[in-house]
Amino acid sequence: MRRSRADSEASHSKLSRRAVLLGSAQLLFMGGLAARMNYLQVDQADQFRLLAEENRINIRLIPPARGEIFDRNGVRLAQNVPSYRIVIVREDADDVDAVMDRLGKVIDLDPEMRDRAMAEIKRSAPFLPVTVADDVTWDEVSRVSVNAPALPGVSPEVGLTRVYPRGSDFAHIVGRVGRVSQADLDALENPDAVLRIPRFQIGKINVEARQESLLRGSAGTKQVEVNATGRVMRELARREGQSGADLQLTIDSKLQNFVQARLGSESAAVVIMDCENGDLVANASSPSYDPNLFIGGISSADYNPLLQSEYRPLVNKTVQGTYPPGSTYKMVVAMAALEEGIVGPEETVYCPGHLEVGGRRFHCWKRAGHGWIDLENSLKQSCDVYYYDLAMKVGIEKISAMANRFGLGWKHDLPLSSVAAGLAPTKEWKQATKGDSWVIGDTVNASIGQGFTLSSPLQLAVMTARIATNRAVVPRLIKSIDGVEQPSGAGEPLGMNENNMRQVRKGMYSVVNDRRGTGYRSRVIAEGVRMAGKSGTSQVRNITAAERARGVSRNEDLPWERRDHALFVAFAPYDKPRYAVSVLVEHGGGGSTAAAPIARDVILQAIYGGEPPLEAYPTADRGRIAEQQKALRAIQPQADFSGKDQA
Repeated sequence: MRRSRADSEASHSKLSRRAVLLGSAQLLFMGGLAARMNYLQVDQADQFRLLAEENRINIRLIPPARGEIFDRNGVRLAQNVPSYRIVIVREDADDVDAVMDRLGKVIDLDPEMRDRAMAEIKRSAPFLPVTVADDVTWDEVSRVSVNAPALPGVSPEVGLTRVYPRGSDFAHIVGRVGRVSQADLDALENPDAVLRIPRFQIGKINVEARQESLLRGSAGTKQVEVNATGRVMRELARREGQSGADLQLTIDSKLQNFVQARLGSESAAVVIMDCENGDLVANASSPSYDPNLFIGGISSADYNPLLQSEYRPLVNKTVQGTYPPGSTYKMVVAMAALEEGIVGPEETVYCPGHLEVGGRRFHCWKRAGHGWIDLENSLKQSCDVYYYDLAMKVGIEKISAMANRFGLGWKHDLPLSSVAAGLAPTKEWKQATKGDSWVIGDTVNASIGQGFTLSSPLQLAVMTARIATNRAVVPRLIKSIDGVEQPSGAGEPLGMNENNMRQVRKGMYSVVNDRRGTGYRSRVIAEGVRMAGKSGTSQVRNITAAERARGVSRNEDLPWERRDHALFVAFAPYDKPRYAVSVLVEHGGGGSTAAAPIARDVILQAIYGGEPPLEAYPTADRGRIAEQQKALRAIQPQADFSGKDQA
């Protein structure tokens, strides 16, 4: 059927409008596309170029060299040495199991290490190197290199690791490093990015940990070009980091070595302190352990004996251990009474061997008693009854305040782990911690360093140095940082009456140099080197009335863990104090028999700067001392420090 002219014109009009609309839409789309392309390719070109560059270039950290640690004479105590390891790259090895089998025939491959490496290989990118043997010898590196054609993907690498050339002598001072753990990262609010470098080492305890921020240094950076899969193609730029600071300690490594050897297998501690400046020249806890065992991860075979030993070799007894100070506390009580004017040096107290207080009998160590006794003789013979009586007159508050002035009962600021504050108890303390009121018997117990009273060997050395000098000497362990001398610990005057202090020193002199003194057998006879001291014996068990009636058991008849702790504090020379020493022998029995001989030997070693002459000892002791010196020389492989950088 033929369409009319009007219908044709209407249809043509519709098509024209549609064409115009469609064309307009196409023009609008093409215009928008062109504008977007112009925006991306012209306006935003710089931004996308930067993003592309960042995707191509990675910034990686370079671990800094850790600062080294030296003794007061420049002997290395902690150093960095090259460490060789063997790594494998999965994509280059092809058949990893077969390559590992062949590698095991070339070097001694630890099965546990191999299993860990295989697990790491499975979860790592195929192009990343994985360590299969750590801390290998140069001979093993050479064997791997020679057999390289048969070991595709295997190669040796070199880095730095920590080594402690003095071994167990400084484990409780320098401490040790170890690999960063997740617990280490969780303990930090904003952990340094360098801590996430694989196998990076940080300090775990003691100086290594407490001075970590100084020793670690700051990381360097390098720019590397990587491909789309993350493989490093080349290094573009490098900025070296800042090495950690070198630390010099106040410890004399030769003296420290001697003290550790002198303690032998005893569960004991010795602190030697310079009275003039507070320097700790020896700080020994026995038994010790080799910190080098921990660097790459200690084995169960090595760790379990340390953990299970009743002698607690992992504990630094000099600062972590707190013990009843026993009769070494009597100087504190005496000074409290003298300063308050409650007693004079000539006043006497009668000791019948016990004192009745509040319906309870407090015994003197000498069952028959000491009779009438004054201040000097109370120290010389260590009369307990004299101090029971004195303490009740003075009161616990003044006694504890005096203990604080002598450095007891508060934490000394040293870069060592778990430094204990000890305890100089007060009425308020007991009420707050025990929920009980203070009773007179508590004061009587405290007067002889028992009951709640606790002190560390470090604190007792500080107390002795302050008695010797009448200054607030503070202990110092860091001598210099990168060659910059650190503040002295000489301290300000204590402000105590010098005449009173002189009376206490006189009593301590009699302890060692009077025939009736408890420490007479450990005296020094060399002129100008005479020693003053005080013995102490602290009970770790209760003695019942029944046991007293039948006779108190001797320490040697008891199991080791039930024996008394032995203590001795001393300073020398008496006329011009140079060194103060404290000695603790855990469950050693009497302080005068177990601790005093050690104190004499180590303080003479400090004064003479080496082995003292036999003439410093009483004639009757010289044969035994000569044999002892010979035996100690034989077991001190590190005693000859002729070079500062010996390994």
